[in-house]
Amino acid sequence: MKSELQKTLDLEEVAFSHIPVLSQEVITGLAIRPGGNYLDLTVGGGGHSRLILEVAEDVKITAVDQDTDALTAAQQNLAEFGERVNFIHSNFANYAFPANTYDGILADLGVSSYHLDQPERGFSFRNAANLDMRMNQQQSLTAADVINDWDEKELADIFFKYGEERLSRRIARRIVEKRPFQTTTELADAIAYSVPPKYRHGRIHPATRVFQALRIVVNDELKVLETLIEKAPLALVPGGRMVIISFHSLEDRLVKHGLRNSPMLKVLTKKPIIAGEEEISQNVRSRSAKLRIAERVLEV
Repeated sequence: MKSELQKTLDLEEVAFSHIPVLSQEVITGLAIRPGGNYLDLTVGGGGHSRLILEVAEDVKITAVDQDTDALTAAQQNLAEFGERVNFIHSNFANYAFPANTYDGILADLGVSSYHLDQPERGFSFRNAANLDMRMNQQQSLTAADVINDWDEKELADIFFKYGEERLSRRIARRIVEKRPFQTTTELADAIAYSVPPKYRHGRIHPATRVFQALRIVVNDELKVLETLIEKAPLALVPGGRMVIISFHSLEDRLVKHGLRNSPMLKVLTKKPIIAGEEEISQNVRSRSAKLRIAERVLEV
């Protein structure tokens, strides 16, 4: 029998689909042209890449992902396009961005529907699974390592910094008292019972922000994003565009300031583009998506 807390689904984690978010906005933002060369740095299941390949003739895609499972799914999804797609297994921060190569670059950040829909990957507390959260399964650090080995202050700091969790110290204290933890649901229950009842039964599960913080730390997501914004513009041809989709305020803040401060880019979106009501009703993941666009300037 599941506890009542395990039955309480985080509103951010229900009804996930494999529909690419802000699909028309991505295509418009990239200004796809026939014969163009595009880079999808987070190909996932290949949803955005398929749209790009279908919109104009002879378009080519370099499809990058650090997750071998996701890359395999993308290869199956995009098989019909043959040599128009070049698949690369890499974290996009480690990708060797070739200078003046791409007409457009896309990065759809954060955890994907694919990851959340695979319980064994440990990204979600909807099902009991090992505390993993590695997007690249070849790396060693897992969420279990962080939760069970880091000291109380370190845990409180990351929950506050990366999860924007106001009760970070209280939660960290409870975790240290009750560890070791083996599964996602064990951790989620411990977090829930460490907070006051009014938070325990609030709009979102009280473990949501802690799980976000753990995921960011395990995958070094913000540092990787900084590296992306620094390196990627070099790979654009003059007039080429970069489109980045983020899903929480920490990411969006980095994207906003990173694009604006790059001497190689002109920002085309004063405010982020967000999904409309119709898309949100069909794809709940799009609710928190924010899209920003920048263009490579002709001269630096």
